[in-house]
Amino acid sequence: MIWAVHLAENMNLLRGHDTFEVIFLVGFIAGSVIRKIYTAKSRVVKTAKKYSNLLDIILVGSAGAGMFVPFLYLFTPWLDFANYNLPDWSGWAGLAAFTGAILMLWRAHYDLGRNFSATLQITGQHSLITGGIYRHIRHPMYTAHLLWAISQGLLLANWFAGWAFLVLSVPLYIVRIPREEGMMLEHFGARYSEYMSRTGRLIPRIWK
Repeated sequence: MIWAVHLAENMNLLRGHDTFEVIFLVGFIAGSVIRKIYTAKSRVVKTAKKYSNLLDIILVGSAGAGMFVPFLYLFTPWLDFANYNLPDWSGWAGLAAFTGAILMLWRAHYDLGRNFSATLQITGQHSLITGGIYRHIRHPMYTAHLLWAISQGLLLANWFAGWAFLVLSVPLYIVRIPREEGMMLEHFGARYSEYMSRTGRLIPRIWK
């Protein structure tokens, strides 16, 4: 009976939100499940060399906080002062962007397999992945999170909850992407340099 009480409470919470807020919650859960599954798989792989530093940890934590600000908006009145009205087209665009983000996040994790790591590190059996979605984009996981951040702003009618993830994640990627590519160049050398020459960082390269 306890589970039924919790279910009823959660359903009552959801009834207080509009369609696009519920879509955000469903997408958030889907993305979190994908990350949890592949994080668990990667934990069994031994780390050979770490490249993370304090700035990286701070920026990752800051971007992560931006993903959770919406829960203050959805389940407390603390951010009500920053509410505004969104047109319907914004919500549907947000749904399309979030769908693309989740699909890309899953595919990037799937293609990386046990090479995935939430921190900058080289594992003992690290391999260079150049197939699947990585055939066209070097950092599809970051692209997926940027799409997630944009969709969050399109789905949630609150200046803080909607745009916190985007504002806080951009500094992370500005700093982290060059450091990550430097790490890969150090480890894979000419192979990664050649790979960089034919792929885009966040979107497919449309010219040689």
